[in-house]
Amino acid sequence: MKERRQYLFIDFEFTMPERNIRTKDFFAEIIEVGIVAVVDNEVIEQFSSFVSPRKYPKLSERCKSFLHISQQQVDKGLSIYELVKKLEEFNKNHYETTIVTWGNMDMKVLRHNCLEAGINFPFNNGKELDLSMEYKRFFGDQNQTGLWKAVQEYGKEGTGRHHRALDDALTTYNIFKLVEKDKRYLEKPEPTTIGDRIDFSKLLNEFA
Repeated sequence: MKERRQYLFIDFEFTMPERNIRTKDFFAEIIEVGIVAVVDNEVIEQFSSFVSPRKYPKLSERCKSFLHISQQQVDKGLSIYELVKKLEEFNKNHYETTIVTWGNMDMKVLRHNCLEAGINFPFNNGKELDLSMEYKRFFGDQNQTGLWKAVQEYGKEGTGRHHRALDDALTTYNIFKLVEKDKRYLEKPEPTTIGDRIDFSKLLNEFA
């Protein structure tokens, strides 16, 4: 029996320090999570929540302004412990799982946040796919492309608002579907029809 495959499209938003101010020992902490869970090409769950930073609970003005997230929203958010417990729930069915992110920062920050909080990383058995690198390789781009620029290059628009975690996770999922469709097309080009091989106008002229 074929094992069911799960893709988790994940986006986190992080804290950031004030510009030009050095904060001793500062590190990025997750303050918003967006997840789109897809099993056998069907969306089975969407999850979104704010997350309270543990080490530096007070957001910088730069962070609030850039992400349009308020202090009150993160104060009411999940703790890092509750977030990891939620992430672990996606392993409960023991599907073959691939975690898909745009860029490699999401998983780096999650790993560091788990380390700082003294808890286990929730996806030790999952594969990880950085879709931005896949996109770069596929199109032969010199530089990594931003998430919303990539979707616009496909002639589409991002879902919702950029730098909101669930909207970015949904946009990542949409780009993934577009890239997979293009890859399948290149692997299996449409067979030519007899009409492609013969110019019927020339043929008719010969018999005219």
